[in-house]
Amino acid sequence: MLCAAAIPAHAQSGPVGQVPPAVVGPGFPIATDARVAGDSRQTRFVLDLDRTVPFRAFLLSEPYRVVVDLPQVSFHLPTGAGTSGRGLVKAFRYGMVMPGGSRIVFDLTGPARIANSTVLDAANGQPPRLVLELEEVDEATFARAIGSDSRARPADSGSATASVAVAGNPAPAVRPPPTTVAIATPPTDGPPDTRPVVVIDPGHGGIDYGTQGGEVPEKNLVLAFGQALRDRLERSGKFRVVMTRDDDTFIPLGDRVRIAQKQSAALFVSIHADALPRGEGTAQGATIYTLSDKASDVEAERLAETENRADQIGGVNLTEEPADVADILIDLARRETRTFSNRFARVLMNDMKTAVHMHKRPLKSAGFRVLKAPDVPSVLVELGYVSNKGDMGNLVSDAWRSRTADAMARAIDAFLAKRIANAGPERPDKPVAVRAKP
Repeated sequence: MLCAAAIPAHAQSGPVGQVPPAVVGPGFPIATDARVAGDSRQTRFVLDLDRTVPFRAFLLSEPYRVVVDLPQVSFHLPTGAGTSGRGLVKAFRYGMVMPGGSRIVFDLTGPARIANSTVLDAANGQPPRLVLELEEVDEATFARAIGSDSRARPADSGSATASVAVAGNPAPAVRPPPTTVAIATPPTDGPPDTRPVVVIDPGHGGIDYGTQGGEVPEKNLVLAFGQALRDRLERSGKFRVVMTRDDDTFIPLGDRVRIAQKQSAALFVSIHADALPRGEGTAQGATIYTLSDKASDVEAERLAETENRADQIGGVNLTEEPADVADILIDLARRETRTFSNRFARVLMNDMKTAVHMHKRPLKSAGFRVLKAPDVPSVLVELGYVSNKGDMGNLVSDAWRSRTADAMARAIDAFLAKRIANAGPERPDKPVAVRAKP
């Protein structure tokens, strides 16, 4: 678990000694060790590798962070690496942010600048190393340094150091793709696929491990469930199913919403697993959330705030997100979409409670960013609490996963069948055909 000062409990990194299968692959560079040294004025980070790699390092604010983008790396770091820091580094986390790209994010104690960043060739019994040197600065200096990137490439043969300012073709920034779609688009030369589109959104992924309640991080639990639900829906043949992620990839929250809108989805279902912070009692059972400007209770507000920090956890610059659009058509679409979302939530609750244990308050609402598509009915399902032994046992159970996926598939089938029937042949099966401005 990363230190609480750096990341909330729900979003903390998982056991770093356990590498998700999607991160490990033949031919990828391997990181074998990482260490931090120094004090509050100057701090050095060193990452041991089996070969030199290109990288890009840059600063982010609110909060203070340093991000290092790399080609896809298999992280085989010691258990606990990154859970505590030293000097200017509170803690760091790492993982895949897209196929072919990995990222390390450092949470800083205050404003700092990248004094030096380089890749060293193997020498004197030492493996190739990525070295990052940070230096304490004032707010004004930090503000000037934002957007000033530091790049490096593998050192030339016989050279001890890779240049910080690289001429030619430096490593590009690793940016998550706008969509990661698990189902191929129907062929353009065939008949159009008019089946309703259901978007399944397994939360977290890549560098964002989600909640930790045992040996399996939330991102793996919800991906396995999302795939089971997808398979169940596809077997019916009634729907075209799209996954926001089908592997261990980090997808920003805004991109998850845009996937649903781009696919003209009839329904968006985000899958998560919750945890209560230590000292806040116990809770058990599944909960279904819909969007609301005001949270239904304190726990819903806490959860929404935690989930909405996913982009920050992954090192995404939130200042690049588009501004909200508030024209009348969008507002009308939102209102009607929320009505449909609430209806589906009730249908889903009735089907799920016949198969799984539900929370004592199974329907809640809060301001989740991932539910904010103005024209796509959306719900967020917390399958259970990884902080509860019984729920955690269910989450890793194939039988429970299959039973719950069946219940959710029945609810989706019933809800969409009724909407299509009510819409009629001349009416669209979506509330209002409105798209948010880019």
